[in-house]
Amino acid sequence: MSDCGCHAEASNEAERRILRLALGLNATMFVVGIVAGLIAQSMGLIADSLDMLADACAYGIGLAAWARSARFKASAAQLSGALLLILGLGVLLGVVWRVVNGSHPEGGWMMAIAFVALIVNATVLRLLGRFRQGEVHLRATWLFTRVDVIANGAVILSGVLVFWLHSPVPDLVIGAAIAMYVLKEAFGILREAREARVAATAIAKP
Repeated sequence: MSDCGCHAEASNEAERRILRLALGLNATMFVVGIVAGLIAQSMGLIADSLDMLADACAYGIGLAAWARSARFKASAAQLSGALLLILGLGVLLGVVWRVVNGSHPEGGWMMAIAFVALIVNATVLRLLGRFRQGEVHLRATWLFTRVDVIANGAVILSGVLVFWLHSPVPDLVIGAAIAMYVLKEAFGILREAREARVAATAIAKP
């Protein structure tokens, strides 16, 4: 019985269920976060919610790449990194737009929504722990969620400062900081994807 391969198959199915659950949770929190961010005029919440959208895309890509070749998985990770890169640049532009046009973020909204998001992402991060040392496309999902947890904590802190100081500056600073961190992770994923693609190509050569 131990040699039938059933355990490995069950493990794979369990991991796919984890990715599907993570996808659903992040897609839901994206909708909640983007609506709350627009209502609260918070670039921190908007950046955080768009990060969750990128996560949901990464989980979908991870599911699509599950039984595919190493080269396909490297391409999937590369696409994930590109999405994160676009997200980071978009948030930076949003921060600049808010600086020029002004904003009045609501600290209470920021703290409440970011706290809910923190609970969701901490749960997902724990579930994705098995992917931390996995293949490049799966490691990307773990990295994305780690970014989210850090971003959630940063938005909570900025919400406290906005509420206390009655100033939009903490929100704009945190929004820009999240964007820069997202860009850093994007470049890291793209580098790993490139290395994985090179390795897959070398193995495929006769």
